[in-house]
Amino acid sequence: MNRENYKRRWVVGITGASGAIYGVTLCRELLKAGFHIHLVITDAGWRVLKEELGWDASHRQEALREAFRVAFEEEQLTYHPLNDIGASIASGSYRTEGMVVVPCSMGSLSSIANGASTNLLTRTADVMLKEGKPLLLVPRETPLHAIHLENMLKLSRLGVRIIPAMPAFYNGPQTLEDIVVFMVGKVMDNMGISNDIYKRWGE
Repeated sequence: MNRENYKRRWVVGITGASGAIYGVTLCRELLKAGFHIHLVITDAGWRVLKEELGWDASHRQEALREAFRVAFEEEQLTYHPLNDIGASIASGSYRTEGMVVVPCSMGSLSSIANGASTNLLTRTADVMLKEGKPLLLVPRETPLHAIHLENMLKLSRLGVRIIPAMPAFYNGPQTLEDIVVFMVGKVMDNMGISNDIYKRWGE
């Protein structure tokens, strides 16, 4: 492998907040753009994938293969079980470009904000913080109480990008897909990845 290829690796985490479609759509767009994805999904994230997208959470490898068939065949996507604390991405010596947690539950956000590396997702987020790599969180919760806000402020002060799942309507969305790709496009913008998947103001 070319030693520069690590710059095409992103970690994507999907947690138990509503909005699993955001994480799945981001994965598909990153794969289309030629990135390699290291994917981590919490148990609650699997529950949301089942409830919102109809995934078979009892057969996780098969569900992922069905959703990202070509990526699996070409080894462009690596799935890491949540409890695999010895996975490559759990180490700061393994080079990636950064990590996105989308959607990000308040429980996962709290664990990250307080350095509680209790599973692979929160450990990998901790690695991003200690290594000074980009970490982007897409929280999806309402209303927000003071603890939520304080945790987000704490992380923001550490350089974490907080991108709430707040779709805009100035672009005149006509379908659910329009709303989803707006948010995914904004996330990709903050990842520093050029994209034209959503209609921008003034265009």
